[in-house]
Amino acid sequence: MSNAPEIFEDDDFDDLSVGEADLADRHSLRRVAGLRTDLDDITEVEYRQLRLERVVLVGVWTAGTAEDADNSMTELALLAETAGSEVLEAVIQRRHSADPATYVGSGKVLEIKEIVDSTGADTVICDGELAPAQLRNLEDRLKVKVVDRTALILDIFAQHAKSKEGQAQVELAQLTYMKQRLRGWGGNLSRQAGGRVAGGAGIGGRGPGETKIETDRRRINTKIAKLTRDLKEMKGTRDTKRAARQRHGVPAVAIAGYTNAGKSSLLNRLTGAGVLVEDSLFATLDPTTRKTTTSDGRIYTLSDTVGFVRHLPHQLVEAFRSTLEEIGDADLIVHVVDGSHVDPEGQLTAVREVLAEIGASGVPELVLINKADIADSMTIARILRAEPHSVAVSAKTGLGIDEALNAIEADLPRPSVPFEAVLPYARGDLLDRLHKQGELAEVDHRAEGTYVSGVTDPALAAELEPYVVVRS
Repeated sequence: MSNAPEIFEDDDFDDLSVGEADLADRHSLRRVAGLRTDLDDITEVEYRQLRLERVVLVGVWTAGTAEDADNSMTELALLAETAGSEVLEAVIQRRHSADPATYVGSGKVLEIKEIVDSTGADTVICDGELAPAQLRNLEDRLKVKVVDRTALILDIFAQHAKSKEGQAQVELAQLTYMKQRLRGWGGNLSRQAGGRVAGGAGIGGRGPGETKIETDRRRINTKIAKLTRDLKEMKGTRDTKRAARQRHGVPAVAIAGYTNAGKSSLLNRLTGAGVLVEDSLFATLDPTTRKTTTSDGRIYTLSDTVGFVRHLPHQLVEAFRSTLEEIGDADLIVHVVDGSHVDPEGQLTAVREVLAEIGASGVPELVLINKADIADSMTIARILRAEPHSVAVSAKTGLGIDEALNAIEADLPRPSVPFEAVLPYARGDLLDRLHKQGELAEVDHRAEGTYVSGVTDPALAAELEPYVVVRS
């Protein structure tokens, strides 16, 4: 495949004036160079086991620059490879808006079909969320399976979900997406069930019955209701644990960021958590929380959360809302961005859009620019200027980690309730908690008990009431 993009004639913009857009920026289909996946290192046995799909990527560029469009397609190629596909070709069409019937326009569908036939692809992946009609029309004309960006991301989540809750969340998102896209493959889902076919009803059960697609939709609704109930129960367990941490005044720090930005690596570097680290999109979906301490002995928690991506499917945000609430309830968000990425600012924007959607935009934020050991120094400097509260780090080499820890400690909520008390020696548990949750100004072991003074959180201050020193 040549490095130079191959240009197809544009027949969708004949009615536009030349001044509206430069002809060079209105390529109807532009092949994206360098996105083909090479699989020479996969053995024949591995290939048979993986049964990799051969895919063609299709994007519609409606806004932004050509670089933005190429970045989006590059990310789509990475998503496709993560899902277990071999990318054969990638094309972009410049349009004012996606075609409501076929996403790319009827004329371009024929050109895409020629590419599919010539490459032997069995799947077409579109860089956007397709309406049910668009999906149906494209499959009818291309004669291969068509999936959109949403279905692709849902498939990746389904492969990587390990915990019972994560699997339930992904299944709920998939069913919600699927419910609006049921169709009768070859008419099978449209056949009516009457007579003995209707569950063996026999006499009294004959008649037109209901269509198979209606039966499927009802089953999906029943399954969605069950998953919603199950997730509500699981949410109760997490809420109980979170309430216990809050009751004991333990500050919570949530690590958020773009997928594959290095969140799990940073959690391991900061706490020695031993979380799975893999150079892959959405390698870890289940949240991991670890307890750690500040340099002066205060305890706080660090939680690794699911990674975000551009145009994260709304179904996933809703299904994972209970998990993402960990971010909204945190005292500090450590926002990790990949400094070596071609568009780190785009990553920051995409993550903040999701944070706003889950009501976490008001939580204090510290930006950690990860992979500083391999990132361009000019890029690092640019982000540091744009984000005043940021630190450049490398989870791999340890560069900047001490500075990051100091910044996290400085942003943690500090105890604010002053106290002065004499604790009986039998209440060593309270003294231990004061060391962990408060700031002690004075500790003096006396005959009647241990004299302590300083500041702590309101909950612990209330437990000290029986031992408070009363000044006359």
